[in-house]
Amino acid sequence: MSSDPDKLAKHLKIAQPDNAHTLPASLYTDPQYLTQEFKKIFENTWQLIGHESQLKKSGDQLVAQVGCIPIVAVRTQTGQLKAFHNVCRHRAGPVAVENNNNKVLRCKYHGWTYTLDGELRSAPEMETTPNFDVCQYHLPQAKITTWQGFVFVCINKDAPAIETVFKNIKETIAPIDLKSMHYHHTDEYTINCNWKVYMDNYLEGYHLPHVHPGLSKLLDYRSYKTELAEWYSYQHSPITNDNENNIYADGDAHYYCVFPNLMLNILPNRLQTNVILPDGHDKTKIIFDYYYADTDSETTKKLIKEDLDFSDEIQQEDIDICEKVQIGLNSGSYETGRLCMKRETGVLHFQNMVRQFLR
Repeated sequence: MSSDPDKLAKHLKIAQPDNAHTLPASLYTDPQYLTQEFKKIFENTWQLIGHESQLKKSGDQLVAQVGCIPIVAVRTQTGQLKAFHNVCRHRAGPVAVENNNNKVLRCKYHGWTYTLDGELRSAPEMETTPNFDVCQYHLPQAKITTWQGFVFVCINKDAPAIETVFKNIKETIAPIDLKSMHYHHTDEYTINCNWKVYMDNYLEGYHLPHVHPGLSKLLDYRSYKTELAEWYSYQHSPITNDNENNIYADGDAHYYCVFPNLMLNILPNRLQTNVILPDGHDKTKIIFDYYYADTDSETTKKLIKEDLDFSDEIQQEDIDICEKVQIGLNSGSYETGRLCMKRETGVLHFQNMVRQFLR
């Protein structure tokens, strides 16, 4: 995996603030690391796959990918939420291919059919197969839970309690209530960089004056702070009202980055969830879901229009710089760099967690 395992081992030691260096370029450029990240990071952490509003009724099904594992989440006949590996026990076909509502999970390859509890109910033309019993087959389960209306799945049965991962967020953002937010739409981008490049970029406000002139007018950079918790970093700033183009109400901007790949951008009357998914070692898919309070009011309709234009501007600025950073990492000119402990403690926190999981 590495031509110099001793050097890699050195880089995977937990970095201390008094001499904090970035992860090595090879972790952003070498395709061999991605499978390890899927297995050791993504399959061992809670992954956001959707919202409870997508799983209201019995038979509702939601498909997703967690690390290397295809997943289908369902609302069972008894009203429970369950998540299964979306891999038929016959020859690995999918038992669901899209978000839908169905009374069963039927493999799209040979028609093996499972109940919403994951038990095999029928297998066409298998009745004459020696020593075959439908009762012996069931879909492997993943852990599933909810937080503030959002649905999370984890492959590893030993995942921490979801309340531990999101500890104190609900209380910190009050009076904003995430449960009062209603889904509006989704934007997706695929960009040419390693997923960790995009994560690193999100985790600091150091680049705001240089990359985001519009956002810098909205936020008070001098008061911009980063706080660290066990599973997330929290960036926050007062919203300045001396800008005539300010589209948000008085209050604070809250930016949470929950390890490894979830971002919560919370402003008055608006929530944006960002899920960051590797699409190869040098491509990243970014899924933005927008939620608003009181979506029928004229004030909110105006906010939504202006917010989408503003968000598109910021996103394009991030895409441009992240793709340029990836070019620099690919060049061979750079191996590792120092971090600014006034502005990049969130980057150090994230990169140390990557080190911890990969070790």
